[in-house]
Amino acid sequence: MKTVLSGIQPSGQLTLGNYIGAMKNFVKLQEDHRCYFMVVDLHAITVPQEPAQLREQSEAVAALFIAAGINPEQSNVFLQSHVPQHAELGWLMTTLTNMGELERMTQFKDKSEGKDSVGAGLFVYPALMAADILLYNADLVPVGDDQKQHLELTRDLAGRFNHRYGDYFTVPEPYIPEVGARIMSLDDASKKMSKSNPNAGSYIALLDEPKVIRKKISRATTDSGSEVKYDPASKPEISNLMGIYSQCTGLSLQEVQNRYEGQMYGTFKKELAEAVVSTLEPIQQRYRDIRESGEIGRILAQSAERAQEAAEITLAAVKERMGFLPRKR
Repeated sequence: MKTVLSGIQPSGQLTLGNYIGAMKNFVKLQEDHRCYFMVVDLHAITVPQEPAQLREQSEAVAALFIAAGINPEQSNVFLQSHVPQHAELGWLMTTLTNMGELERMTQFKDKSEGKDSVGAGLFVYPALMAADILLYNADLVPVGDDQKQHLELTRDLAGRFNHRYGDYFTVPEPYIPEVGARIMSLDDASKKMSKSNPNAGSYIALLDEPKVIRKKISRATTDSGSEVKYDPASKPEISNLMGIYSQCTGLSLQEVQNRYEGQMYGTFKKELAEAVVSTLEPIQQRYRDIRESGEIGRILAQSAERAQEAAEITLAAVKERMGFLPRKR
């Protein structure tokens, strides 16, 4: 059984893009893989976080993982900070990482652009991300296009460690589904749908009320003309909405196009809104049930304990290979 690892930051509200591009795939992968799904709270603090909000968002993201269909008896759902081996291996991986590799990271360039001061954590966090993956010797890592560069660094670090200290780490492969991997913004299809976008109308949050969802989709940007046709090159906006419709209904893009042949954008957008509402309402109800039950704390603790057992084995082996003197018990 191959091992899969992925994580989502608890900063901002999770979106429909997170669900379609990541969480739906998590649910499928757990059927025949050993899965570790993290709330990466250590990554979140690379930029300032309000403590109470960080606590609330961390619990909310974990509850949404489970509400979306991840089975905590089948997969490990835990907070990154609850397994201290992440931070320790993160430091060890930092010592193997070259400055030039970190300077080339486009996410660092994007997030630091125009700022007078940038935290060192934002610069070195790709080494911590590499540690997250290598700590469980993950075979597959579900990543979006914006994370491919970080995974390439992880692969380089795994190879560097293996060359220097002897083969130990699995060199991970990306898992990128062909459809649904990248849902774009409702106001600009050239940008990924993001919970960090200051314009709340650009994304659908997983916990948005139905009336809010309907309003956002009714205001979503469309291309000139009125034909519901899948053509990302010349009709990127409507193609993005069609992709969302396809993912929420199970219809192929061709079937969506056939269904709305000869109809205007207005009819399509109204029915798209209802498809999204129908997809999210059961998740929202399960989320409320989980939060009200108080079970999330127990689930996170049990998963963290299982994850730590695996992490301890890896970290001990890495430290032994690097020459650290083991502590006597």
